[in-house]
Amino acid sequence: MSPHSTGTDPYVPRHGDARFAVRHYDLALAYKLEGNRLDGEATLTCRPLVEAPSFQLDLQGLTPHKVFVGGKPQRFTHLRGRLTIKHPLTPGEDLAVRVKYSGTPGPVRSRGLGTAGWEELEDGVIVAAQPHGAPSWYPCNDRPDDKATYDISLSVPPGYTVAVSGEPSGTRRKGNAVTWAFEQTVPMPTYLATVQIGRYRQVDQPGAPVPVRTLAPTSVDSAALECTFGRQPAMLAFFAGLFGDYPFASYTAVITEDELEIPLESQGLSTFGSNFVDTAWESLRLIAHELSHQWFGNSVTLKRWQDIWLHEGFACYCEWLWAEESGVSTVQAEVETHHRLLEGLPQDDLELADPGPELMFDDRVYKRGALAVHALRLHLGDERFFALLTGWLGEHRAGNVTTEMFLEHVRGAAGEDAAALLEPWLFETALPACPVPEAA
Repeated sequence: MSPHSTGTDPYVPRHGDARFAVRHYDLALAYKLEGNRLDGEATLTCRPLVEAPSFQLDLQGLTPHKVFVGGKPQRFTHLRGRLTIKHPLTPGEDLAVRVKYSGTPGPVRSRGLGTAGWEELEDGVIVAAQPHGAPSWYPCNDRPDDKATYDISLSVPPGYTVAVSGEPSGTRRKGNAVTWAFEQTVPMPTYLATVQIGRYRQVDQPGAPVPVRTLAPTSVDSAALECTFGRQPAMLAFFAGLFGDYPFASYTAVITEDELEIPLESQGLSTFGSNFVDTAWESLRLIAHELSHQWFGNSVTLKRWQDIWLHEGFACYCEWLWAEESGVSTVQAEVETHHRLLEGLPQDDLELADPGPELMFDDRVYKRGALAVHALRLHLGDERFFALLTGWLGEHRAGNVTTEMFLEHVRGAAGEDAAALLEPWLFETALPACPVPEAA
């Protein structure tokens, strides 16, 4: 079956099936750290969108043993990470699809996208699924435009803490395992679902409109933690004042004992290595960056991976907003610094609104996107600019968007000239002039 017929995104080929949508995932998992063994049973509530003789789920590196639809055993094949279930789709008839599976989970590898997904730590696990790693731990319809709610339970040995991109709903011990349960009631794309397992202590951090907590190993100094991650409540309150209510029930930061090269984004939860417990601006800006993704990326999510600038450009701009709020710098100083740095880099290989899979996480996407945001702000003025963003985020809360949808929103809220101002930033390779205030 061709990628086109199943609706896969060209940036992440052979993932996802557009012929149906998943409304809910119920995942019952058991994990043994010794031997890296995962046993799972996933029940998906699926809504067919077209008629088809079969459909596909994504599951990589794990073995499906049995598949049931509506409680009845089904024939299936599993090849190259695609689980084909030989049951017809009929619009209007929801399907309960249950998959029993097991194996030794590991990252999904892609020549163009690198690795993503389930990864063992020295003493625990992280899941960094963006953009194609979700099938490393559960069968799913791995498309960013297919959001669903979740119930997740995970059994692990005593002494370990589990964090999931959802709200805790209890723990229970049975024998030599503790089962942690979570629910995610806000629809979530597959790549933002995560599991973190480690020997963590929980630090509650008051002062935000919603509960904020940090999970950290005992080796992390409490004073250093307070000087860095203790600023999260103030960051959250600041961004909520600019962009509207925080879109989830709580926010969690997980700090692994291991050092990590970059932080990891997921819905309602971000993961950092112990090396980010550092008061240097490089760490603080990334704490702000990941938190801002809860609005730009996790609540309002791209439909297509080519529109990644809608996540990263705004999150980068939020770094600059926090730099100004916290007295580190000013937004305009950051704009001028990073425009100057971009001027020294090649431009002819990058179109911001469609950078290609190899460049979708290139730093130029982040910085050029943030510069485009600032150009729009200077054109509109602060009152109209932040009102436009609040309207955008409110209108598409828990939904999916494209660059064209953002431009249409800008036209409706601010006029054709505002949308036209963005077009060279988005669709031309040449770098526009540095956005500066008119009085400058």
